[in-house]
Amino acid sequence: MSTSNDQPTRRRLSGPLKIGLVAAALGIALALVGIARGNVPLNPTSVLLALLISGGSWGLVAWAVATAAYDVEADLAEAESADAGSATE
Repeated sequence: MSTSNDQPTRRRLSGPLKIGLVAAALGIALALVGIARGNVPLNPTSVLLALLISGGSWGLVAWAVATAAYDVEADLAEAESADAGSATE
């Protein structure tokens, strides 16, 4: 018989991490458009730096903003539940 404990545990990506990865993918896509239009010299170092800088910066900033928003929402929910708990006393 198979129980739920037999299933391997899978780690799911958090919401802010998903947002950061999507933003990084968009940044890389925009860099590829710029490369295709000729805005970046076609040597490997320049192409790699364009992809890393655009994807990394978009992804990092989006992840940071999403994490901050997630933390604020969690703090507000915690404060509201604490207020609701103290109001019943």
